[in-house]
Amino acid sequence: MILVMTSRPGLAGLLACPACNGRLTGSSCLACRIDFPMVGDIPWMMPEPRAALVEWRGRLHYLLSHYATEAARQRRDLEQAAAGSLRRRRLEHVAAALDDQAERIRALMLPLGLTGRAEAHAVHVAIGTELPLNQGLSSYYTNLHRDWCWGAAENAAGLAAVMRALASGQPDRVLVLGAGAARLAYDLHCALKTELTVALDFNPLFMLAARRILDGETLELYEFPIAPRSIEEHALLRSLSAPAIPRPGLELLLADASAPPFQRGCFDLVLTPWFIDVAGEPVPRLLARLNKLLAAGGLWINHGSLAFAGRSPADSVSLEELLESMPGAGFARPEPVEIELPYLASPASRHARMETVITFGARKEREVESPAAGRELPEWLRRSDLPVPALPQFRAQSLSTRVYAFLLAMIDGERTIRDMARLMEQQKLMTAADAEPAIRRFLSRLLEQADERLGY
Repeated sequence: MILVMTSRPGLAGLLACPACNGRLTGSSCLACRIDFPMVGDIPWMMPEPRAALVEWRGRLHYLLSHYATEAARQRRDLEQAAAGSLRRRRLEHVAAALDDQAERIRALMLPLGLTGRAEAHAVHVAIGTELPLNQGLSSYYTNLHRDWCWGAAENAAGLAAVMRALASGQPDRVLVLGAGAARLAYDLHCALKTELTVALDFNPLFMLAARRILDGETLELYEFPIAPRSIEEHALLRSLSAPAIPRPGLELLLADASAPPFQRGCFDLVLTPWFIDVAGEPVPRLLARLNKLLAAGGLWINHGSLAFAGRSPADSVSLEELLESMPGAGFARPEPVEIELPYLASPASRHARMETVITFGARKEREVESPAAGRELPEWLRRSDLPVPALPQFRAQSLSTRVYAFLLAMIDGERTIRDMARLMEQQKLMTAADAEPAIRRFLSRLLEQADERLGY
């Protein structure tokens, strides 16, 4: 890895330390004693760059081991598939594709580094470096194929909606937060002919793929459709490429949107596509962060469906609440436009949907107080020298874990479900009559989860 940033003077002049917001000296923050490296020719501007590299390497190791265990599951089922049958053909095809995909991902991710990692897949499942696949390296993986292979209609519709929200004016500096594989950033850069467009995302798989595609390469990766139309389309090798090499000024940046590494007021336009509902921050805090990034009179464009699923009730805001909060965050109240757009309509899949997408442009009217860099965490979690409080959530989880461990410890190859139920009663956890069906459900769920997560 080399360090940031002599080759990008236009971008370098805007950067600040993501941890303290201080100015950089070359590729370093002297106050924080941090050097910011390049990963695959992309600046790696995480608040704790070394820790972030370790974490993403763990996620990469998990993804590769996931491919291996899934391929093994396909091959185990081959034992029950008749020679020459369609089932055997499908299982062999998918197993080979998973093996090949793992090698392609490994090659793509070489700049991240993956040396000395030998943990078993089960270790990642147990301790949580796993991260669910929908929040790891393969988050929104189908979007990569949509962006650079078969999604011309969806890409054009998204760009048109954003251009309508822009209305008039010619921004010189544009930031796309949560840019994914950077297709919308690419289309906007080409359409507006901006001096600088920065596509920021924290997922190195997307950014490294985008780097190669934007450099003019054709990248080949497998698509695994949700509802494949044929046996071959259970795993389909796709060719990903850009319509043309972009004009100068389109920059990729690996960074966390909760700690954007920029000086105040750098951008004329900040675009958040399908982002604010998955950003992991309360909306008021996120709006204050967006305000800080914009120059006076700058424009924030939001584009997406606002699906705040999985958030706390207070943070699962409605569109009305979002609009009401705009003036308090220093923005003029916008007029949103809602249109139906196709979403992830892969030609290889029978599964697709229409989304009602909300797009609006909110003009910055005044400065507001900026939040600290990074997601809001309690003091005891940010600092390693404070005691961890015995919260009710931890106590409840501790009891659940002890019961879980007790049930697993009773499995010795000799005890029956009835024997285990009696032990549960002896421990005053549950009556034996109630414990028998509960243990049966537990073992059934455990077996199913092991099949799905560990590849047995």
